[in-house]
Amino acid sequence: MHPENKKTCIMVQGTSSNAGKSVVVAALCRIFAKRGYRVAPFKSQNMSLNSYTTNENAEIAMAQVLQAEAAGVEPSYNMNPILLKPKEDFISQVIVHGKPAGDMNFYHYQNNFRQEALEAIESSLEALKNDYDIIIIEGAGSPAEINMLDKDLANMQIARMADADVILVADIDRGGVFASIAGTFSLLSEADRKRIKGIIINKFRGNMDILIPGIQQIEDIVGVPVLGVLPYDNSLKLPEEDSASLTEHTYSKDGRIQIGVMRLPRISNFTDIDPLEYEPDISIKLIELDDEIDDVDAIIVPGTRNSISDLVALKKSGLADDIKRLSTQIPIFGICGGYQLLGNKIIDENFQESKYGSIDGLGLLDVQTRFGEVDKIVTQSHGTVIGNGIFEDLKGANITGYELHEGITLLGDSEPLLKIIEGCGNNIESGFDGAVNGLTAGTYFHGIFHNFHFRRFFTDDLRSRKGFEKLGFVNDNFEEMKRFSLDRLAKIVSENIDMKIIDEKIGEK
Repeated sequence: MHPENKKTCIMVQGTSSNAGKSVVVAALCRIFAKRGYRVAPFKSQNMSLNSYTTNENAEIAMAQVLQAEAAGVEPSYNMNPILLKPKEDFISQVIVHGKPAGDMNFYHYQNNFRQEALEAIESSLEALKNDYDIIIIEGAGSPAEINMLDKDLANMQIARMADADVILVADIDRGGVFASIAGTFSLLSEADRKRIKGIIINKFRGNMDILIPGIQQIEDIVGVPVLGVLPYDNSLKLPEEDSASLTEHTYSKDGRIQIGVMRLPRISNFTDIDPLEYEPDISIKLIELDDEIDDVDAIIVPGTRNSISDLVALKKSGLADDIKRLSTQIPIFGICGGYQLLGNKIIDENFQESKYGSIDGLGLLDVQTRFGEVDKIVTQSHGTVIGNGIFEDLKGANITGYELHEGITLLGDSEPLLKIIEGCGNNIESGFDGAVNGLTAGTYFHGIFHNFHFRRFFTDDLRSRKGFEKLGFVNDNFEEMKRFSLDRLAKIVSENIDMKIIDEKIGEK
């Protein structure tokens, strides 16, 4: 611990979305945590459908959870005080300090809710300053969106609030890196430009000799040093922040077992499938609505921010009929919204979920989901496998996860999947979660495949069905790879950027 350096704030901003802010923040969290500092990540406002439930039973973006893990600390809603979860028609659910504050359109949020959001951001920042030596703050998008500067809740407004020096990250992989750096500086006020103490060029694949003249010129143009160039590294395996990144993400195609994952239009919490990618012989196939489902050994229907709208889209595409046909041949597994889709009916009499109201589900599980009777369920959860259906031989296994759902589910003749120890599950009164019917199953537990025994049991069942030998409960490749990736990320950053400016800010020599 370095108490004399308490309340130090460093901010990482980007010249664009997806420039690499999140991973640079994670790397700095790891670097300073390993030096003995108590470090916290902070992102004032995040827009993401990948979220997590903290042990405060509060909802925050998954990116800040990974950054907290890099720092070796427990994630908290103070690390992401405002979370925006897009629904449809320019409406987002606004999460403040981990709890829903309502559905708002862009205009209402920016013009009528801005002060309340700023107060929440400031209180969370002060709370972190009281508990941590260093706060590593992540910006959002670009700080130079000139049409939005007076509405800023994520970039220079926050740098001023925290009195933070700024490191600017620029993505060279998309081209125009020097123009993006110079353009960012030219569109900022002089006071905000002075906050930027260094630049990092990210995702470089080429010859450094060719890049050096450009670096020298851009330093002369903007008057700020380039701290270093980070190489593009395909060995890093870290969770993606939002569904847009799925377009660029390449899953392994070489596995002898292929799991199809439905890419629903409003897919959320798709990090639920990440651990399956690290099973040594598993390949993941993302199935778009205009694809055909062919040659898959199981189908996962993941979470969705709007179950009913995505169910309508799934039916229109014809894939709903394909899933029903395949349900007698291969396992079908639904998570949260995907679980709701697999039931008989989703009842939404007050049009809370969508404009469509109530709708028939796929009918693969004898369950019925109803919206409007309870507030959003946000909780960490714990249960045990009951041992029904294809999970008969996993009876008694402990399962942990987290729940983020609106709607309660009532069981018909389908058997439950889990007995609840902590959490809500299907509904508070039932004491059970999920359902199993034949080869089809579903659960409200996000993160269920992060449970190594559950994941390996599921994949071993697929191996047996194809006549392959089971791997058994050894080698949790997912957790090993995540630790490796965080350590390697920190090593890449520390070896490729000049840390002196950052070290001086925190008082290190």
